[in-house]
Amino acid sequence: QLQLVESGGGLVQPGGSLRLSCAASGFTLDHYAIGWFRQAPGKEREAVSCISSSDDSTYYTESVKGRFTISRDNAKNTVYLQMNSLKPEDTAVYYCAADSVWNVCVLWKDSYDSWGQGTQVTVAS
Repeated sequence: QLQLVESGGGLVQPGGSLRLSCAASGFTLDHYAIGWFRQAPGKEREAVSCISSSDDSTYYTESVKGRFTISRDNAKNTVYLQMNSLKPEDTAVYYCAADSVWNVCVLWKDSYDSWGQGTQVTVAS
């Protein structure tokens, strides 16, 4: 399995911003489609965003469009999730994941086979 490590979570007030990082070790991240997912207490893990390895095309779930931006920094072997205008309903553990099969990403967690340990994001006043 590929090793991924998320960071950047924390407590932020509604309307605030955070940038999550997903760093890879032992492999080159830009060879893989990468997805960001989140899981709130008592809820299923849901897809948030993804970026393809073929052409860096990006996709977002409807609830975060216009507020979140996914990007790659190949020099740092890291994928980021910039989250702006955060809402209390964005509170969850956020995970990044790699798809070792397809180079076009999909917003479907079963397509991903390597996962990080997660980072907590809490949006509250």
